[in-house]
Order: sequence, then C-alpha cells, then structure tokens
Amino acid sequence: MNLEAVKKLKEEYLSVYEAYGGNESTFNALFDTIVSRMKNRPKELHRLDLREHDWFMSEKMVGMMLYVDLFADNLIGLIDKIDYLKELGITYVHLMPLLLPRKGENDGGYAVENYKEIDPSLGSLKDFTKVLSAFRHHGIDVCIDYVLNHTADTHEWALKALEGDEKYQDMFIMYDNREIPDIYDRFVPEVLPDKSPGNFTYIDKIDKWVFTSFSPFQWDLNFKNPYVFEQMVDIMLFIANQGVNMIRLDAIAFMWKEPGTTCRNLPQVHDLLHLFHLVKEIACPSVALLGEAIVEPDEIFKYFGKYDNEKEEQRVECGILYNANLMVDLFNSLATRDVRLLESDARRYHIPKTGCFMNYIRCHDDIGWGFNEDTIAYFGLDPYMHKQFLINFYSDRFEGSFSKGEIYQYNPKNHDARTNGTLASLLGLEKASERNDERERQMAHYRIRLIMAMIFSQPGIPLLYSGDEIATLNDQSYKKDMHKSAEGRWVHRAKFDWERAKKRTDLHTNEGLVFQFIKRISMIRKTHPIFNSKAEYTILSLGNTHVYGFLKQLENQTMICLFNFSEDHQYFSADVLRKYTDKTILTDLITDKIVTMNEDAVKMFPYESLWLV
Repeated sequence: MNLEAVKKLKEEYLSVYEAYGGNESTFNALFDTIVSRMKNRPKELHRLDLREHDWFMSEKMVGMMLYVDLFADNLIGLIDKIDYLKELGITYVHLMPLLLPRKGENDGGYAVENYKEIDPSLGSLKDFTKVLSAFRHHGIDVCIDYVLNHTADTHEWALKALEGDEKYQDMFIMYDNREIPDIYDRFVPEVLPDKSPGNFTYIDKIDKWVFTSFSPFQWDLNFKNPYVFEQMVDIMLFIANQGVNMIRLDAIAFMWKEPGTTCRNLPQVHDLLHLFHLVKEIACPSVALLGEAIVEPDEIFKYFGKYDNEKEEQRVECGILYNANLMVDLFNSLATRDVRLLESDARRYHIPKTGCFMNYIRCHDDIGWGFNEDTIAYFGLDPYMHKQFLINFYSDRFEGSFSKGEIYQYNPKNHDARTNGTLASLLGLEKASERNDERERQMAHYRIRLIMAMIFSQPGIPLLYSGDEIATLNDQSYKKDMHKSAEGRWVHRAKFDWERAKKRTDLHTNEGLVFQFIKRISMIRKTHPIFNSKAEYTILSLGNTHVYGFLKQLENQTMICLFNFSEDHQYFSADVLRKYTDKTILTDLITDKIVTMNEDAVKMFPYESLWLV
C-alpha cells in the first residue's frame, strides 16, 4: 500500500471533517473500509491497476452511452451486441443507470434504492460481472453511474430515518420547521420548476422537511456527516470491485449545502471530490472518475481540480468531465452559422494535463442553453434574447429552422426552457423526411458529419448516444406509456431499432450513411496518435466567422482541422495555414481530398470538415 498516499488522505480528510465531528476514530473507520475493499478486489483487477492511470486519454478511446434495456433487453443480451459495437469502433461503453432503483417513478434510474444490487429487470449482480468480464476480454472499457447527491426515499437509510432513527435522519438534510428551508429557498434555484417546484419536501410520517433538489422521492445526502462519506466510499469501492473501469459521479455540483448560498459548486464539493480521488488512487488506481457537472462554463473546469503552486502539482478531482459547454457551442454555431462563441470558449478554458473532456453532441438528457453570456454580450447580442432564439430555433418555432426538437421544462417566470430531441431530428433529417426534400436530407447529413468530425477530433473522448449512429428520429410512442408520458426526454430515448440497424451497410439509406461515416472516422482516430488527448491544441484565427479551425501537435506530428458551419461555400486566406506548415500539399484524412498551399485562398464546401495532414 502507498503509505504516502494514505498520509495525504488523512490530512485532507481531517481538514474537511474536523469541523463536523471527524477525528482519528472516524478516519480509522474509513481506512478500515478501504483496506477491506482492497483485500476483496479480484486479482485480475489488481493486474489491471498496473496500467497507466491516464489510459482514458488515448486516441483509441471511442465511446457510446446506452440504456441496457433499450439496447439489448437485459445485461446478458449485451454480450451478443459486442460485435456490433466493435464494428463501429467502440472501445468504451457507458451503461446508463442499472443499480436497483425505487419502484414506480425513479428519474430514469437516478433514484437508487440499493447501490449493491442490480435492477432485476436487467439481470443480477452475477450477470453484471459476467458482462464486464466479456467487455474486458474484447478491449472495451465500461462506465456506470454512481449517484452521489441523493438516494431514493425507499433506500434502507431513508426507511430507517422514517422509523425515527436519528442516526439515519442525520444522513440526510432535514428540518423540523420551515425556518431554515425558507432561507435556502431564497437562494437555491429550482432544478425542475415545472415538475418538482421548490427544494424541500414535507414528510408527514416524521413531521420534517427534507432537502430534495430533484424530486420528492430523491433525498439529498448530508455530506457534512463523516459517516455518510465513509458509506459512500464503501459503495464506490464495491462498484469498482465488480470490474468497471470508469465511474460516473452524478450531480456532483449539488453535494454540499450551506444556507444563504445557491448550494451549487461550493468549495467543499471540490474538497470531497479530491478525497474520492485519493481513495481510488489507493484502492483501485486504474478506475477513472467521470464528473457530471452540468454547470456554467467558468465552473465546469474547476472539477478537474486546481493547481497547487506551492507543491507544483495538480490537486486532482475528476479525471474526465462532460464538455457540456462544447455541446451548447456546437448547436449555437449551427443555428447562427457563427463560430465566434466556439472560438472564444476554446481559447478561454484550458484543460490540465491530468484530465480530459468527454465530448458529446447529444446524451440521454435535455439540452440546457447555458452559454457564456458575457461573451454573447461582447458580440453585441442580448443574452436573454439569444437564449430565446436558440430555444425557438431548435423547437421549430423560428422561421427557416431546420430543426425538429421539443420544448422541455418551460419556466413561465423567466421563459427559460430546455430542448429535447435526437441528433438526427435536431439537425434536420426529420423535417427533410417529412417534406420528402432530398436537398434538405443531404444538408442534414452534412451537418451530422460536420458535428461528428468535430467531436472525434477534439481533445478528449468522443461519446455517441446509442441510436445516433443509425440516424434515429424522435420517437413519440412514449406518450402512450403511463410511466413515461410525463417525461419529455423519452422522445430521444427510443428503444434501439435492430431492424433499422441492418441497413447500416447500405449507403443509399440514412442509417448506412451515418453509420459508415462514424465507422470511418473512428478507425482514422484510433490509428493516428495525433488524436491523443495529450496533443497540443491551438485555435486558428481564420478571418471568417463561419469557419472554425484548430491545430493539433504531438511531438513531430501536426494536423490542421477545419469546419465550415454554414450551408454556403466559404473562403479564407491560405496565409493562415502557411504559418504552421511548409508543405505545399495537405491531405484530408477523411476523404483523401488534396488541399494545395500555393493558392491565395482555401475554399471550403458547405458544412465541410477537413482533417489535414
């Protein structure tokens, strides 16, 4: 065991918890938990722990997120789908919530009743470990969700709290009257104002008000209690010992509560995440921590950790974070045909060498339009009106929009809203199909290719949402299901259509065009080290607001990436590229197109993307 790491963990632990009853005794209990889980870690996983801890920064990483039941009916069914994943080039899979949820409404599995059991509709814990072994054998890393902020109201801890057990009541945040909850409510924004207004739920059985950030059946944990931290560490290590390679830490921005604050992104949250990192470095170092912090751009980067100038080292928190900022910037650039926000954010934020982004265009969630408002104002636009433009554009309420998304969680107080929809529907394929418009269909495919080429070339891990690779359109059938009809996000959570997937080799179909393009860029990415996340990344000033460009450099390798975000031909001076290369001929890795450097201008076709070497 790394005794120096244990010493560091103890110091950091006491600095966080001494003010809340943490002491030598509570640390020893935590340490005993860690040692116990280390002893129970399978030998095969101990061997895996010897690999480089930053394995997730490899150019060979190509990811997909999926719901087990929607993709393969159950866990064992996933084994038969491994060949399909490998055909596409997938090397990393995020299995959406599969731990035992509460019965009935459970926020898509994010209301966990038991962290150490599998949802029986998907299989058993034995099935789960068998699937993980199969994926490991085929070189595919696996991630699952770990909900840190809250448990289901049917969790064992909550049930004991309902029985009046003060030890378990202290594991949650609850009050006897509205005095303190009222203080919280004056400062804490509502997460789901339409569906679950307010931040507290009154529980009649115990006559208390319980902090419920998301839904009345999701009780927020009290991380000021050292016992809560110890138990959550135990669960994390239990999950790691099943054989997962990455753990997605859900809703981390909400984990610490202080009256008079927004209860978002508080400094203590970063202390907690650093502690989780130190624990996993001791007990299961090959496991990577993926942070889910869908917050404003300035806050997202803080979850990588901060640089300690005195020790000249990174105080690591999460190894990987979701690049929610990129998702919004990409959709903004497509709607406006303007890449300035994308460029500005890329220049402004810098990823530490200890981590990388998970880059995605769509996921299981909605799109929240949390762009950098100061930058939008600098461009001479009103941030409020611009957000309204994006909401309307992607819900087909703007004249000339190509999109077919849907409004989600509209707030009548400030007219804020989010957007639902599959990638193909959001980028124009559904509307083109409805109109039987072949030109619009072609434009939709150009947009899909552009956006895929973007996330596959960015530093970090490209992540697909299952179904996007076969151009899945919005699915309205959820409205007929009483368990799903109230949740609009099911419009883009369709059951995977394996009949449509059979068309994936036919380039005359939407399915084939999208699948084969992704397959090609996946293969290219994995065979060129320049796509490693450690490559240097420099934004190019092209003098054309429609074209986004950047330079990638790794040792003696150089690549220039260019993306035209408009449906028109675009031109920019070749002098910009000549600054970075003395070659007279550059070749596009995707299409083998030749670009010569002896012309005055570089010409780009509508929605064209180029990976030039």
